[in-house]
Amino acid sequence: MLRSLRVLLFLTFLAGMASAQTTLNAAGATFPYPIYSKWFSEYKKAHPEVEINYQSIGSGGGIRQVLAGTVDFGASDGPMTDEQLGQAKFKILHIPSVLGAVVPAYNVPGVEGEIKFTSEILSGIFLGKITNWNDQAIAAANPGAKFPDQSIIVVHRSDGSGTTYIFTDYLSKVSGEWQQAAGKGTAVKWPVGLGGKGNEGVAGMIRQFKGSIGYIELIYALQNNIPFGSVKNSSGAFVKASLDSTTAAAAGVKMPADYRVSITNPPGKTAYPIASFTWLLIPQPFKDQAKGKIITDFLNWELDNGQPMANSLSYAPLPKEVSDKIRQTVKGMK
Repeated sequence: MLRSLRVLLFLTFLAGMASAQTTLNAAGATFPYPIYSKWFSEYKKAHPEVEINYQSIGSGGGIRQVLAGTVDFGASDGPMTDEQLGQAKFKILHIPSVLGAVVPAYNVPGVEGEIKFTSEILSGIFLGKITNWNDQAIAAANPGAKFPDQSIIVVHRSDGSGTTYIFTDYLSKVSGEWQQAAGKGTAVKWPVGLGGKGNEGVAGMIRQFKGSIGYIELIYALQNNIPFGSVKNSSGAFVKASLDSTTAAAAGVKMPADYRVSITNPPGKTAYPIASFTWLLIPQPFKDQAKGKIITDFLNWELDNGQPMANSLSYAPLPKEVSDKIRQTVKGMK
């Protein structure tokens, strides 16, 4: 009898623990997935009663789920358009989380050292006009390098992607022909290439196919040991993606009230040209006030405790003036 009572009490205790747990569901960008995974794990250590379940499905999927109201918050590397915001039945705030870089990653046998890319080379490759690694334009930007007579295999995202938005936003700024042919967006009509799902999928295809080139977030290139090149910026300097060059891209940025800003192809000799903020998409007002309190607490925690973790995963932390502005926005959430 006593043993049965103990079992009943233990089961009651477990049921109480389970009921005390709160799960927040979120979905979206693969670009910041490594840092978000770190943040959500560390936040749970500090708040064992909270579970944040994040699905890395791409920015397009995150936007769709936020609009449908099937997640508590979303994430995107490309800001929602006016048209998308107009479709929403509630207000959606864009909250910058970190800065990241998109790099031209490649698998070119026999080439030693990094490949230098101009805007003409990148737009030419992704337009399908430059089709071989021994093309004269590539050789001219890389004097002394020996390129193989190898066809170029273009790899791009197959899913709606903020990484695609960042890359095509850059191409649209530097190439009028690209702007006319494909434009910018989380999904575009690619002139050439093979599609891979997520940054993970594109990275995997680059590793698999000799002669390939694709665009991926910096941390995915580093984690997979995939070579990536430097890109000629608006000041004429070839700059490789790094924490410093990504931070330099945001120097002096004029942040609008709604935080939807593009920093691709910025001024500055040390600025990397294919960089961006990435955003959390927060519905307002909160449908569930208890979850709303957790989200606001997490956002403050992320500013205080999460930003210092960014460097270790090759993301650049937010500039102080941006963090200060976000704190005021968070205070006004309801």
